[in-house]
Amino acid sequence: MATVDEARIGEFLDRHPGWGRDGDAIVRTFEFADFTEAMGFVTQVALVSERAFHHPDIGIRWNQVTLRLSTHSEGGVTEKDLELADRIDRLA
Repeated sequence: MATVDEARIGEFLDRHPGWGRDGDAIVRTFEFADFTEAMGFVTQVALVSERAFHHPDIGIRWNQVTLRLSTHSEGGVTEKDLELADRIDRLA
């Protein structure tokens, strides 16, 4: 699977507020009421990611969850990353 071009990434970012670009990845931080709610979201992300056979890098800080999506084997953002980010947005 090849990486997507900058125009495709820009189109995705325009339609998905909260996501941004960081180097070879797209990144978003979600904020929740407390740690328990944040961990519930992480569990949902894990289940969706397993079904997609594609997994984000996840950072957790009390009530904040940061997700970083990049296809490491391709060295950048692919359609798999954009599709997973879209599914994650529907969870939030």
